[in-house]
Amino acid sequence: MEIIGTLLPLILMFAIFYFLLIRPQQKRQKSIRDMHANLQRGDKIITIGGMHGVIDAIDEDVIIILVNENRKLTFDRAAVREVVNPD
Repeated sequence: MEIIGTLLPLILMFAIFYFLLIRPQQKRQKSIRDMHANLQRGDKIITIGGMHGVIDAIDEDVIIILVNENRKLTFDRAAVREVVNPD
């Protein structure tokens, strides 16, 4: 009985950490992975640095973003923060 009384706070603490910290972080990472996997040519995006543009070309790890009608910049796929297509 004493072992249960001793281990119960540790188990509760782990459960709280899991549901408040670990699980939400895993959901965020999964949604980011899905967003990066579904990038397409023509998507309007914002990079981690705040650069707004449209995907002009896309490869496995690299995307080319069209900014200001005639400027093309190359970024890693991981640099995309969000897709802002109006749906």
